Amino acid sequence: MNTRSEYDLLGNMDVPADALYGIQTLRAAQNFSITGVPISHFPELIKALAMVKAAAARTNQEMKLLTPEKADAIVYACQDLIQGQYHDQFIVDVIQGGAGTSTNMNANEVIANIALIKLWREKGEYKYLHPNDDVNRSQSTNDAYPTAACLGIQFAADNFVPSLASLKEALEAKAREFAHIVKMGRTQLQDAVPMTLGQEFDAFAVTLGEDIDRISEACALLCEVNLGGTAIGTGINTPEGYAKLVVEKLATISTKPLVPASNLVEATSDMGAFVFFSGILKRLAIKLSKMSNDLRLLSSGPRTGLGEINLPPMQPGSSIMPGKVNPVIPEAMNQTAYQVIASDLAVTLAAEAGQLQLNAMEPMIIYNVLNSLKMLKEACQMLETRCIRGITANEAVCAGHVENSIGIITALVPYIGYANASRIANTALHTGSTVKSLVIEENLLTEEQVNILLSPQSMLSPSKVVI
Repeated sequence: MNTRSEYDLLGNMDVPADALYGIQTLRAAQNFSITGVPISHFPELIKALAMVKAAAARTNQEMKLLTPEKADAIVYACQDLIQGQYHDQFIVDVIQGGAGTSTNMNANEVIANIALIKLWREKGEYKYLHPNDDVNRSQSTNDAYPTAACLGIQFAADNFVPSLASLKEALEAKAREFAHIVKMGRTQLQDAVPMTLGQEFDAFAVTLGEDIDRISEACALLCEVNLGGTAIGTGINTPEGYAKLVVEKLATISTKPLVPASNLVEATSDMGAFVFFSGILKRLAIKLSKMSNDLRLLSSGPRTGLGEINLPPMQPGSSIMPGKVNPVIPEAMNQTAYQVIASDLAVTLAAEAGQLQLNAMEPMIIYNVLNSLKMLKEACQMLETRCIRGITANEAVCAGHVENSIGIITALVPYIGYANASRIANTALHTGSTVKSLVIEENLLTEEQVNILLSPQSMLSPSKVVI
């Protein structure tokens, strides 16, 4: 293999001649082989890193710290990355020591070598444009990396939210389709009071819609960045006014309403915004998992379970039991949710592990948040297209459950009293008689009154009936 020799403080190393990364990236790739997931797995993070470097280059040019020629070359290189080129050159494992230094240097070296090519120089000829002195000028990993993470998470959220919104719309469509189907509601897995299947699906939709708003709120917290704080937030090695100007330029490039943190020292060590965002994803995962549990219960059977809905069959369910079809899509959503919940714990522990002016565990935090967003996006698309849109209702089963339920006695309590209702319910349970027939037999209400009180119009909303 053709190589070129590069040098750092640890000595010389041969780097593949065609590689756009350099010696520090190669050392990191050799040191960290933990997840098998390279930085390139998250294109939003690479795009964000490139935007940070482009904003820094233009600010350094404006402040006479970079020549226009170097700044142009860096910015053009960054634009290539923003457009999705050369992402395969980001080879470092996402979990790494050094608080993200390896990720930052991977970006610095790739951008430097792309820029060198644009300057008609050879890769590795850093005397003409250097990864540290030029691409990383006025920056530290400790401000460039978390700022890129704040941006990258917002970009990933932008990709995810449409999938969540589409799933919500699919649930709303089912709510409208099932609006006329009366069924029994249940609490503690016991018969409660009637509702419609449409109300059940509408509740699913509403709870997901709430978290679309919460994600937007969490993204707003990520718009306060520490870029310009350099190593620990004091802004060492930056000219006066740099922090304000570089964030303004980054806001323009990214089209996100970024602002400098009010206290850069605090912002450099604090992981609170990432913890909050991860918590929102955990909250959403819990809701999605609970909904998946409900879908599995409602479709259980097909003949010895609740059987109120049918999930679309996706694949044979058993290697031994012919004809069995399992609820594999909700099950996969459950498992996705468990992973997101576990990832939130990892984020929590990593955030707590920060010490003094920096949190060295940032790679763990960023990996887990980005991975949760990626998994949730794919899982929501799967649940919508392979499950929700194909659900059908078993109207006769739903009606039979209502007719045979003891829970409907609740609708009669205001008219026959709690004691009478309890006695009727107990008799119905032990004799198999219906609530309706027992109430009429005991002359507690007339048949006409019972029919009115047990009609869907009376049972499914606050009562307007006067008996």
